[in-house]
Amino acid sequence: MSTANMLRLVFLAAVWGSSFLFTRIAVPVLGPAVLIQYRVACAALLLAMVGFFLNKRLDLAANWKHYLILGFFNSAFPFLLFAYAATTLTASVLSVLNATAPMWGALIGAASGRERLSAKNALGLLLGTCGVALLVGFDAVTSQPGAALAIGATLLATICYSLAGTYAKLAQSAKPLEPFANGSMWASTLLVLPALALFPAPGTPTIGVMAATLALGVVCTGAAYIVYFKLIDDVGPTSALTVTFLTPVFGILWGALFLGETVGWHTILGAAIVIGGTAMVTGYTPGLAARAMVSDSVHRK
Repeated sequence: MSTANMLRLVFLAAVWGSSFLFTRIAVPVLGPAVLIQYRVACAALLLAMVGFFLNKRLDLAANWKHYLILGFFNSAFPFLLFAYAATTLTASVLSVLNATAPMWGALIGAASGRERLSAKNALGLLLGTCGVALLVGFDAVTSQPGAALAIGATLLATICYSLAGTYAKLAQSAKPLEPFANGSMWASTLLVLPALALFPAPGTPTIGVMAATLALGVVCTGAAYIVYFKLIDDVGPTSALTVTFLTPVFGILWGALFLGETVGWHTILGAAIVIGGTAMVTGYTPGLAARAMVSDSVHRK
C-alpha cells in the first residue's frame, strides 16, 4: 500500500471514529432527528458539488429505487438509531458495537443461502458476541436507565448497514456504485424530514454544537464517502476493510481525550475480542490484505 493510501486509511478510521464523538456533543442539544437532518443534508450538498465537477450523473429515472433503499438502510435509519443511542451510551461503546456490522453481514449472507458459514466464521461470530457481552456487561454506562434500548438500537443500526451492503453488492453488479453515495444521501435527506415534526430540537445550539454538526455532515459523512470509494478503487475492498478494525481504536481514543470517558480493561478487551471475531467472520488476515495490495499494484503497472 502506498503512503498516500495508508494515510487515507488512517484518516478514514480517525474520521469515522470521531463521528461518535461529534454525535455525543451535538445530540443532547439538537436531538436525533434535527442532528441527522443536518448531517445528511450537508453530506448531500458536498457530494452533489463533487458529482457536478466530476460530471457524475444521478440518473434518477433509472436509479431512484436504489437511492431510496440505500438511503434508508445505509444512512437515514441507522444514523437516527445511533443518534438516539448516543443520548445514553458513550462514544467508546458506540464505536465498538459499530464494528459488529460485518458479522451481521455474514449471518445475512448465510441465511439467504448466498454464502456458506464455515466453522471459522461461526467461531468468529461467537467471539464477537462474547466481546459485546463483555463490553456491555462491565461498562458502567450500560446500567443506566434506557441503556438496554440504546444498545438494541445500535445493534439494529449495524444490521441496517449489513443489509445496505448486501443490497449494494447486488445493485453494483449492474451499475457503478459511486453515484449511489450522492443519490442515497439526497434520499436520506427526504426520508429524515418527517421525523423533524415528531422530534424537535430540545435546546438552542451553540457555535460548538453547530461546528460538531458541520464536521459530522461534511467530514465524517460526505468527505468520508469520497475517501472510502477512492480507497476501494486504489487498493481493493479487502484492504479497505482494514478500516473496520481501526475505527473503534479512534472512537475509544477520541472519547477518552475529548469527553473524559473512562477506558477500562473491559473496554480494551471487549474491543479486541469484537475486532478479532469480526476478522474471523470476514476472513480478513494481514497476509490476505498484503497479497491483495501486491496483486493490485501489479495490475496497475
